[in-house]
Amino acid sequence: MDQIIIRGGAPLRGAIPIAGAKNACLTLMPATLLSDEPLTLTNAPRLSDISTMTALLGSLGAEVSSLQEGKVLALSSHDINNHTADYDIVRKMRASILVLGPMLARDGHAVVSLPGGCAIGARPVDLHLKGLEALGAELDLREGYVHAKAPGGLRGATFEFPFVSVGATENILMAATLAKGTTVLKNAAREPEIVDLAACLTKMGARIDGAGTSTITVEGVDRLHGATHPVVTDRIELGTYMLAPAITGGEVELLGGRMDLVASFAEKLDAAGISVTETEGGLRVARANGRVRAVDVVTEPFPGFPTDLQAQMMALLCTAEGVSVLEEKIFENRFMHAPELIRMGAQIDVHGGTATVTGVERLKGAPVMATDLRASVSLILAALAAEGETVVSRVYHLDRGYERVEEKLSACGASIERVKEQ
Repeated sequence: MDQIIIRGGAPLRGAIPIAGAKNACLTLMPATLLSDEPLTLTNAPRLSDISTMTALLGSLGAEVSSLQEGKVLALSSHDINNHTADYDIVRKMRASILVLGPMLARDGHAVVSLPGGCAIGARPVDLHLKGLEALGAELDLREGYVHAKAPGGLRGATFEFPFVSVGATENILMAATLAKGTTVLKNAAREPEIVDLAACLTKMGARIDGAGTSTITVEGVDRLHGATHPVVTDRIELGTYMLAPAITGGEVELLGGRMDLVASFAEKLDAAGISVTETEGGLRVARANGRVRAVDVVTEPFPGFPTDLQAQMMALLCTAEGVSVLEEKIFENRFMHAPELIRMGAQIDVHGGTATVTGVERLKGAPVMATDLRASVSLILAALAAEGETVVSRVYHLDRGYERVEEKLSACGASIERVKEQ
């Protein structure tokens, strides 16, 4: 098993290219199941989760080819010969549930294992199932699998989400493209990944209005065709690397970065004393000498502060001047990185969904263990600013969401290397 060793203290200077969005690509890939014509995705990230989705689609009979060193994915679902998504693959990643809506819409039946993924709370799939039922699906849960069928095809309907769910919005949106009649999704997720999915589906012939707002209307069509679509920039990778110069000092340009993807996050950095400016190539982030200021953070659905940047922001606030309060309102049990940061000298008090962080002048290197994807990169950020050496174990979490971390950071002056665990 790999470990990452970081020797902290060096300010970062240079440029970091930002990859295509993991969460967007994992949603776009199952869209191939909606058509028997080829779908080509460009600007794809090179991550283990993408490999897992490739294996899942392959098990269903889809063909997925990785081109241009993995940056282009060529998908074809002209021959879907299996409609069962097995537990052995699905358990590795929650996004696997996104094959359910497309298979059900296209062929009228599907059997999908209940998913796994990071251990950050229950994250149930109830809304996926309720939305599909609203479209006329008949569902039966037994032995850990969702058995779904729609013998006469799915039918358009109005469905209001009791709370915002990105995954459920994506699943039902895909299913609605081939449903008979009009589907209206109320209180829908507004994330850029939803907008990106709708743009791709529209290129495939879907009729969608309102993506990016809380009400999405879909006019069902008889069939979808092939398309080529670039995956949107990864706003979570972007935000993560914006924090690298913020926590270490220095100045870094994030190539491909867009302010509209991280506006609420950038506002918090500004409040903390971090400069974020737009450039021709992306965004430039800089921090002058001195400690950052404490700020309070509440995670919210887009366009609010992203839950997937909460752990990384906590790492920054561990060295801020003053007391910060972080409130997690999206997922329960998402402060598992706090005990590891405390091992590095941080002062953090967690009560339920709230963490109070009293900033210290300097963190100290220590052996730490990653507990989930975003926690893993928060420890790397903390280590970049810490005094001495930090060894991060269980970094397989990291490879699910960040490509070539060591390469990108070392190019800006970080002392970071990956080694095999002794």
